Amino acid sequence: MLMLGSTCFGHHNVHHLDLRMIRIVRVTSGVPQGTLLGPLLFLAYVTDIWRNMESTIRLFADDCVIYRKIINNEDRGKLQKNLFSLGEWAVENAMKMNPSKSKAICFARASVNDPLNYSLMGTLIPEAISCKYLGMILRSDLSWADQVNCAVKNAWKALYFNMRILKKHISNTKRLAYISICVRFLKMGPHAGIRTGRDKYVR
Repeated sequence: MLMLGSTCFGHHNVHHLDLRMIRIVRVTSGVPQGTLLGPLLFLAYVTDIWRNMESTIRLFADDCVIYRKIINNEDRGKLQKNLFSLGEWAVENAMKMNPSKSKAICFARASVNDPLNYSLMGTLIPEAISCKYLGMILRSDLSWADQVNCAVKNAWKALYFNMRILKKHISNTKRLAYISICVRFLKMGPHAGIRTGRDKYVR
């Protein structure tokens, strides 16, 4: 307990301007960034966030996803009830949430015209056709087009950077740089060849 107390309390922030110290501000809440115990303490803090949840909830660090298969209005009501429970948990645990930064997405092959109208803590959650989750771009129509385009764009940027920096280096060095820097972006796309804007295939 003494170790946890020394980690969470007694810290100060030092504000500088043009290399001059302006003021020292006492930190009254939160966990200092960069500490080894920070992620562990956060996970311990949110470990009961799933209570009273009928829908599936996934946690990864400070990312939280709640989802369920919607067949009828009863399923919609259960999902909204779970969002109410999440808001109540946030109030009880003094956890600040920003519903406007959340997204409500319906994943389906067929087009869905009905508005979702889900709310969190009294605020309507904005609808979206895509979202980025754990580095992957997920679209409501289950298409991977955005993810593939993003992977190709990042790979081309890395490739041009290598070509410019390693212009006079030997081919083995260029190949090593390509494999270590460019290929990792393409692994985020499909395994098949990706047709790029320059009418070439990148594999």
